[in-house]
Formats: sequence, structure tokens, C-alpha cells
Amino acid sequence: MAELRPSGAPGPTAPPAPGPAAPPAFASLFPPGLHAIYGECRRLYPDQPNPLQVTAIVKYWLGGPDPLDYVSMYRNVGSPSANIPEHWHYISFGLSDLYGDNRVHEFTGTDGPSGFGFELTFRLKRETGESAPPTWPAELMQGLARYVFQSENTFCSGDHVSWHSPLDNSESRIQHMLLTEDPQMQPVQTPFGVVTFLQIVGVCTEELHAAQQWNGQGILELLRTVPIAGGPWLITDMRRGETIFEIDPHLQERVDKGIETDGSNLSGVSAKCAWDDLSRPPEDDEDSRSICIGTQHRRLSGKDTEQIRETLRRGLEINSKPVLPPINPQRQNGLTHDRAPSRKDSLESDSSTAIIPHELIRTRQLESVHLKFNQESGALIPLCLRGRLLHGRHFTYKSITGDMAITFVSTGVEGAFATEEHPYAAHGPWLQILLTEEFVEKMLEDLEDLTSPEEFKLPKEYSWPEKKLKVSILPDVVFDSPLH
Repeated sequence: MAELRPSGAPGPTAPPAPGPAAPPAFASLFPPGLHAIYGECRRLYPDQPNPLQVTAIVKYWLGGPDPLDYVSMYRNVGSPSANIPEHWHYISFGLSDLYGDNRVHEFTGTDGPSGFGFELTFRLKRETGESAPPTWPAELMQGLARYVFQSENTFCSGDHVSWHSPLDNSESRIQHMLLTEDPQMQPVQTPFGVVTFLQIVGVCTEELHAAQQWNGQGILELLRTVPIAGGPWLITDMRRGETIFEIDPHLQERVDKGIETDGSNLSGVSAKCAWDDLSRPPEDDEDSRSICIGTQHRRLSGKDTEQIRETLRRGLEINSKPVLPPINPQRQNGLTHDRAPSRKDSLESDSSTAIIPHELIRTRQLESVHLKFNQESGALIPLCLRGRLLHGRHFTYKSITGDMAITFVSTGVEGAFATEEHPYAAHGPWLQILLTEEFVEKMLEDLEDLTSPEEFKLPKEYSWPEKKLKVSILPDVVFDSPLH
């Protein structure tokens, strides 16, 4: 539950926003992290000291459902001469550490990130005659914040979010999101660390797919060149009825060339997926063919989980080749940074300590495997093969319905436990599959219809008997089973 009120109105948990005229008592009681972010807001909007604000009635740290304490909403006049229309500017408070007393975030010092290290912003085109900002973006931001708090996966500029529904619950084609640096908000040094500002950008399904197949930063740059699709400040227009590729067909050529030249920067996704070891007889429960022992799920080790989590946390990053990161990656200002791209993609850390099988979990070489994906995940297999493996990289599917993962690796990836001699290898419930370039080309030919999934009926099965590999595309309901 949330309520709408001016940020300066007295409330049960928040004093008035401090400003030039704020009483000293209020300023001293105001949470320091909140005060620091308000300072940046006042820099941009000195004439709006008390903007409308959506406030969580029961704060997250008191057991409420909404992680964001507040979402402030400002009116931005834009710049018509620069193709920047008037719009509403939404700014979150709560992903960073507002209080510094460990009630929500662990305080780790002033030099690192504050909380998760970022807050969300959103710019929504103001409709003619609109006198107050719509409040639905605040709930959208709360939804993204819930994902961050529950998964502990942070966002980076260039990341994409598959939402599969109009952002405002209308009939709009704007049904997904990309994330980028806010063009006006500057990083803030608070008493509890650094806060950066990531802006949500609404996009169409076709634009999301282009970001997946190429990279998010590339699509964001294209959106900036099309005023109706966002313009320089990437302002979301929920009434936009055309994709950038329909507005300017030449943009598709730029995407296709980028994919061919750069491959995809998407290194992994959370997905509905599973795998079976067909090498073992069904009655062999010691190493079950279905990743479970009875009803007890095998669990990824802590190190495996952190390695895979870091892969998904990175999402899309520009001018880099995302890799499965070291177990203790170096983080700066809340963001994970790749080392300089090398000639070969690698699963090893910078130090001499490679990511190796852990003593308590033996690595098994498998003779035959069966991969299972839902329709949405299966549609990404051609991207995995063409955009990642053919460019010497790897791609990870991390199950969202069970504790398992599937990583495809190419022969150019170092440090993997799958090898050309043993291309299928399992480390607990984490499966790695090494595919040669020749086999990838063959699979792309056979999986061509996955690029148009609406044209086939589920279930759909593909098999390569000579490679002892089977892939099934299955209905979502299959993955709701406890065995998955």
C-alpha cells in the first residue's frame, strides 16, 4: 500500500524535505542518506522543493511489501529546441542506504556503494492537459526494487528487463525496459557510500529482442537518435505505436551489422529450464537423471551460485566481452567491471586461483544429455549460439524454478570443466556443454524455426543422435513441477 502526498506534508515516518527554509530541528532529524539524494533533486528542481511523492504506508523495514520508502515526482519542462519534450521525472528512494543504521542495508563504509549503490529514475512524456503525474510508474519501480531485494541482483546501464505487459497496464506496445544512466542526475556521495541513478526506458518487444541479440547500449544509442522513441534523454512515450525499426528501417541494418561484428553482450538469463542426464539408468538414484534425489533438490554450491549470479548481474555491458566472473569480483561504486577483453574468453579469475571444481562436489562427465526449455527461453538458443558461442564466448541459463543452471561454452573459453574430449560435464546441478563451431553451425540450421516460435506447437523436440544431445521446448506448466 502507498499513499500520495506532497513530500513536505507531515507524515508518520518522514519529516518535511529539508530545504533552505527547513527548520533546523527537521534537518537534524532527517535521514542523512535521504538528505543527500534530496540535495541532488533540489539542484535540478530548485523551484519544486515539495514535489508530489508516493510513500509506502508501512515501510519495508517494518514488514511492509514495498522496498522503496518514497518515489518523488517532478515536472521537467524539457527543451523543445533539443527535441526534449516536457515530461514527468520519477526518482526512487530506498535501493540505497537512507538511514545508515542497518535497518535495511548493511553499512559497509563511505567509500563503496550505498546499499545496492543506485536508485531508479523514470521519465514519462507529459500528456497535453495533464496537471499531475500518473502514479503507476511508482508501482513499476517498486516491482523492480522487489526483484533486486529478493534476488540481490543489481542493475547496470544497458541491462534489459523482460516485462511482457504494457508498463501502464493499457494496450501500449511499450512492454519491456532497458536501463541507462540518468542524463541529468549526478552520482551522489552520501555518508553511507556512493549512489548512482539508473533510468528506466520503456521499449517495444522488437527493441528488447534487438538488445538481447546485440547489446542494450547499442539500442539505447539508436533510441536517442529517434525523437519520438525517446530522444536525447530517452523519455518514454506510452502512446508510441511504432518501433524504431518501423520508424526508420535503416536502423535494423545497423543492428544486424552490430550482431555480425560484435556478437551479443548478453551473457546469461534467468529462465525456465532443466536438464536430464540420459547416460544413467532411471533406477540409479545415486546420480539421478533428473537433478533431484527423491524430492530433495541438489543445490548449487555457494561459489557456483555467486559465480552464476555475477554473470546474470552483469547483464549487458558495452564494449566488453562479459565472462563468468571470479568468485570475488572487484566492484567499484556498486558496479562490476570487466577486465580488459583478452583474445580468449575465460572462466578464470585474474589471480592464479582458477574457478575449479570444489572438493565436496565431484565433476561428472556425461555421455548423453537432454535439455529442456520453455518457449521464451528456447527462443534465445539461436542468440546463444550465433551471438555468443560463434564469437568465442559462453552463455548461461539459470533456472528460476529450481536450483540448477546450464552453461554453453565454446572451444575458446578457458577454465571450463567441459572439454572437447568430454563435452558434457556436471558440477552438482550445474551443467556445462562445450560445442564446437561445426556443431554450432549445424544446430543453427536445425533450430531455425525457433526464431519464429509462434509457428510451431508445443512440445517441440530436436535431437542429434550422433552427439547424444536432445533439446525439448515445453509448455510452462512442465517447469512448475517440484522435480524442476
